[in-house]
Amino acid sequence: MSGQAVAFAVEELPWPPSVNDVFLPSVVQDAGPWVTKFTLMVWLAVALIIVFFLATYRAPKLVPTKGQWLAESVYSFIRDGVGRDVIGKEGIKFAPYLTTLFLFVLVTNIFGIIPLLQISPNAHIAFPAVLAVLSYVLFNYLGIRKHGLGRYLKMNLIPDAPVAMLPLLIPIEFFSTFILRPLTLALRLFANMFAGHMLLLVFTVGGFVLLGTNNILTQSVSLVSFAMAIILTLFEVIVALLQAYVFAILTASYVQGALADEH
Repeated sequence: MSGQAVAFAVEELPWPPSVNDVFLPSVVQDAGPWVTKFTLMVWLAVALIIVFFLATYRAPKLVPTKGQWLAESVYSFIRDGVGRDVIGKEGIKFAPYLTTLFLFVLVTNIFGIIPLLQISPNAHIAFPAVLAVLSYVLFNYLGIRKHGLGRYLKMNLIPDAPVAMLPLLIPIEFFSTFILRPLTLALRLFANMFAGHMLLLVFTVGGFVLLGTNNILTQSVSLVSFAMAIILTLFEVIVALLQAYVFAILTASYVQGALADEH
């Protein structure tokens, strides 16, 4: 492909991009916006997690197999390193939810570097938002159930401060606890996965575009672009794991705060 052909192809693309470009088309005709690539990947992630645990615990042994050891290691890591360490003794009963949450976010994040999939559902704000709402409902429900609605609101909204400062502090505490927590929980995951996807896309597509030119110097630069794409792919694995862990540990932290007797 010549430089003129590349320029012509770029001019043929819709420009400028719009918000609608974020929404993938349906993969099933006449199914509406509900059966998209994102939807299928979410169900695939759920199926993979279920099959993984069913297969590894189908016939548990005293001396675990490699699969059983891996499943037990993941569960023990979240149960002890997140549930028990962050929440306390009560955290053990939240280990199944936290482990499921961690694995779901991890698997859907890893989809961003899998050939043919090559994007994480978490790069679309709707999916991190739903996960954040689930954690938001969970910690508020637990706090209200333990302390009662009035005491729970008092604990979270009225700090130990002079009465004259309360008109200023109460709105700040409300915004921080009931608005900012779910918002930052969703945006953190979304922003990291979306940015990672865009970086991989830029360097991968850029490499092919540079390789398609007739200039030997420009073609040689494409090797740098491909090398950066490979390096960033390895970096995305670390980011996928880290963001899954951060999402789980922040959820545990919010649960701990809701169950605590004092803030």
